[in-house]
Amino acid sequence: MRKEFDIGMVGLGVMGRNLVLNMADHGYSIAGYDKDQGQVQALRSEAGSRDIMGAESMEELVGALRTPRAVMILVPAGPPVDSVIADLVPHLEEGDMIIDGGNSHFPDTDLRAEAMEKRGLKYLGVGISGGESGARHGPSMMPGGPQEAYERVRSIFEDTAAHVDGEPCVTYLGPGSAGHYVKMVHNGIEYGFMQLIAETYDLMKRGLGLGDDKLHDVYTAWNEAELESYLVEITSKIFVYEDEETGRRLIDVILDAAKQKGTGKWTSQDAMDLQAPVPTIDVAVTMRNLSAMDPEREEASKVISGPEAQFTGDREEFVERLRRALYAAMIMTYAQGMDQLQVASEAYEYNLDLEAIATIWRGGCIIRAALLEKICSAYGSRPDLPNLLVDPELGALVQARQEDLREVVRAAADMGIPAPGLAVSLAYFDGYRSAWLPANLIQAQRDYFGSHTYERIDQKGQFHTKWQKAEGG
Repeated sequence: MRKEFDIGMVGLGVMGRNLVLNMADHGYSIAGYDKDQGQVQALRSEAGSRDIMGAESMEELVGALRTPRAVMILVPAGPPVDSVIADLVPHLEEGDMIIDGGNSHFPDTDLRAEAMEKRGLKYLGVGISGGESGARHGPSMMPGGPQEAYERVRSIFEDTAAHVDGEPCVTYLGPGSAGHYVKMVHNGIEYGFMQLIAETYDLMKRGLGLGDDKLHDVYTAWNEAELESYLVEITSKIFVYEDEETGRRLIDVILDAAKQKGTGKWTSQDAMDLQAPVPTIDVAVTMRNLSAMDPEREEASKVISGPEAQFTGDREEFVERLRRALYAAMIMTYAQGMDQLQVASEAYEYNLDLEAIATIWRGGCIIRAALLEKICSAYGSRPDLPNLLVDPELGALVQARQEDLREVVRAAADMGIPAPGLAVSLAYFDGYRSAWLPANLIQAQRDYFGSHTYERIDQKGQFHTKWQKAEGG
């Protein structure tokens, strides 16, 4: 009698293989397949006595699953996903389910789900965060699609995910591409955090002249206080890691050119389509692009001069200001991301629960931080909160640190050290709290050169002025 496995996994790279092992450790049976049979053999070797089968073909994989079948795909986003689906679908039957666990762009997920529905198949788009370690020991998982399909794998996901205070870091988020959209914005927030942390590193390295050991101490101390988070924690560890080839600290031999896979860019692009301002995320994407221009920057540094990157004040006081400024900027980055989710929820009819999203981000994922407990409380108290900055507690935390952020941005400008993430976070704060902005001039300019009309403060309706006539009269 053939074995009926609980779930199938296509794609046995580091993420897929570790997730299979994680599921098996929680009592589930998994059949795995990869076109690269070396990956299949690696899974068999690591499986030990676990209830895992390495399939030699897609047909064998599907044939080993209990019905309705659930097959998870963990391959790079884009054409590889479509290729796997094309190979998989002929072996499936009506009512079976495909789960895309990669970082697929949400419009692609919607198109695939529509195509699968026509074939009588269910399609889940599931964002997974936590990297290699998360996949093995408990990630944060963000599923979207037909709710009845999610129920088929709910227990597997809940047992496999990270847990915080006894709660699994996974929950059904909404229909269609809701899961992949939430994961995209998660990654946009991640881009913002990484840029902000990098700016604090630059200010302390070039501005204060701090060495790697001191930087390790600073970030370690920060992680033991209000900035406790996964990214600050790993930052502290990076500064003491030695390069095996040179004996130097590895951080000092890594090229200063940051790469990206697209999720941050997608976040910014869709935020612009939705008219949801996410300037810290936008700047983070821009600075990765600028960092990639390393040969051009090298040449420019020889002909363009600026202030000397040297701080002359109290270094310990500045480090403390920097800590407080980073905390304020992190709150604002979360605020921007959550605002985008709120706008997208209405535009795409996801019906997202922001408290639930903050809850499942508390463990397993890359942007997990102690701060998320306060964000959960904010949305728990007021589900329709328009922005985290108007939450009494979070707003007060930012306001209490705004002078620190202003001082840090001033110091960065004086030293000629780029800190655009911190600067634009401050501008976002000042813009959001402004009852009046100079956008009236922009509207006047638009109407002057393009007859785009404008609204008035004293009358309802759309108005247009013949500016050249008024000018000539």
